[in-house]
Amino acid sequence: MTNNIKVAIADDHKIFRSGVINTLTPYENISVVFEAEDGVHLLEIMETQQPDVILMDLKMPNMDGIEATKKVREKYAHVKVIVLTMYEDDNFIVHLIEMGANAYLLKNAEPGEIYEAICTTYEKGFYFNENVNLALLKKVMHKTKQQFKPTFRHEVPLTERELEVLRLICEELTTQQISEKIFLSPRTVEGLRQKLLEKTGAKNIVGLVMYAFRNGLIE
Repeated sequence: MTNNIKVAIADDHKIFRSGVINTLTPYENISVVFEAEDGVHLLEIMETQQPDVILMDLKMPNMDGIEATKKVREKYAHVKVIVLTMYEDDNFIVHLIEMGANAYLLKNAEPGEIYEAICTTYEKGFYFNENVNLALLKKVMHKTKQQFKPTFRHEVPLTERELEVLRLICEELTTQQISEKIFLSPRTVEGLRQKLLEKTGAKNIVGLVMYAFRNGLIE
């Protein structure tokens, strides 16, 4: 079990924030370190205190969750963002994931899924549930039909080792797990992951997964 994951909640409804905190209280490995009423309030607090994971609402006054996610991603790349919203719309899902959100959950999600998303996102960099998988699949299929030409060669030349690491990332293995599986040091695995980000132009692990999926590198 991962220890002491610091979580922040950005939502303009105090009752909802309190409900989430109560939901997470039984989990000893999670600490809710602060609450924010909107994106502006969130960024003000983050100037002195950064959580590991943010539960981010989308519709908030002053600065909404879309703009706040963008600014968090620009300034605090290490902080994970889990969108927690009532908007069950493919366009919202794809847009937020492409902007760098690490997961997308609906507010009616079961407490267990919220907990799982926090832990998985913290450890592996992303958490995709059925809603996200379906939205991304539709996006990839649409792009394939409209923009991409069939090819047996990838635009970005990847070495066999890079492909191996990419596929293991898509299997949701951590750096340590990949290191043990292919007998490389964690530092070497991190170096290969950084190389993949540079070659593909992906912003984060989510972008790498989307690249692999779009180019037929995973089933």
